[in-house]
Amino acid sequence: MPNALKPTTDTARKGPLSRFTILDATRVRAGPTAIRTFADLGARVIKLEIPPGAPGGDDMIGGRDHNRADYENLHRNKESLTLNMKAPEGREILHRLVAQADVFIENYRPDVKYRLGIGPDELRAINPRLVYASISGFGQEGPYANWPGFDSIAQGMGGLMSVTGKPEDGPMRVGIPIADLCAGHFCAQAIMAALLERDATGEGQWVQTSLLEAQIAMLDFQAAQWLIDRKVPKSTGNEHPLTVPTGVFQTRDGHLNLAAIGQTMWRRLCEALEVPHLLEEPGFGSDPERVQNRARVNAAVGEVFRTRTTAEWTERLLKAGVPCGPIHTVDRMFDDPQVKHLHMARPMRHPELGDIAVVGLPMQFSRHPRSEGPMTPAPNQGDQTDAILGDLGYGAERIAQLRARFVV
Repeated sequence: MPNALKPTTDTARKGPLSRFTILDATRVRAGPTAIRTFADLGARVIKLEIPPGAPGGDDMIGGRDHNRADYENLHRNKESLTLNMKAPEGREILHRLVAQADVFIENYRPDVKYRLGIGPDELRAINPRLVYASISGFGQEGPYANWPGFDSIAQGMGGLMSVTGKPEDGPMRVGIPIADLCAGHFCAQAIMAALLERDATGEGQWVQTSLLEAQIAMLDFQAAQWLIDRKVPKSTGNEHPLTVPTGVFQTRDGHLNLAAIGQTMWRRLCEALEVPHLLEEPGFGSDPERVQNRARVNAAVGEVFRTRTTAEWTERLLKAGVPCGPIHTVDRMFDDPQVKHLHMARPMRHPELGDIAVVGLPMQFSRHPRSEGPMTPAPNQGDQTDAILGDLGYGAERIAQLRARFVV
């Protein structure tokens, strides 16, 4: 059988990962986030979707009809193949794909892949070089393994909500699906590592992560406070739990983000605010003391911040070497000159929506500028089904038969 799925050297796809082919059996957000990185870096990504009309169709949030902007941003640069993996003929097609692929990724509940007969042992028996990647809610084994995994649940169980928000308001969810997103990014790192290791050994392997593991890892120093010092971290709103003054302060015309961390920054801040007497104020002499007197410190500097505009304070503080910045709404953020310079809004021509933009990949490669990378609209369901099956040797009549039986 010809190596039909492998991108060739004369392909239009560009990027550091253009030699790889990935089969994406994920849905919702964590898995698609992991594979979006590969698609943006030039890999061929074939998105496997339930055929229209087949039992078990996907009604989860995040579909193309639920939130078109989200769908276009999440699934750009991918191809779509409709495939019913519950059907024997569907698994036969999958096996042909797996034989030529580098990566297969899924985010079913842990038991589902085994019931479908598409677990890591089954697929890697077909292609020992395959990197099989799994994302779950709580891990592949353990007492919660088959619990349904959702971002907000992981944020709560992973400790994040306990340290987010104001103490008087109780636990607070973060404004983005951070457990989903970080699980996706950690999974992408694991896949990259497995592909590198494959270059040395010639064999793929099974890599795993979960929303819960990703969320715990993202706690970082907050988790270390308990593991090492046996201190249970608390929520401190917009402020840093270990250093004061930090966080959001009201100005004459809005708000300012401040990060006056440590003694050097505290001295610079007092000088820039023209309140040198605060350096000698009892209880303000060190970060631990200022943490204990957080309300007094914030009141003292907050009174001064209200006397000037955000722009005036930003200019003055940065000149003094104190980290600070304005707080943007999303529209103002994309209008910021530094954001424009970084090209984080990637233009894309869409056949239905016209000229749009999606969120750029936050990486720069000297030999693969962003402007040269692929940027194609998210596919409609099954857009590439006929072409992919044709590459695998299926004729038009056979494809029509498979479609009539909801195999594709």
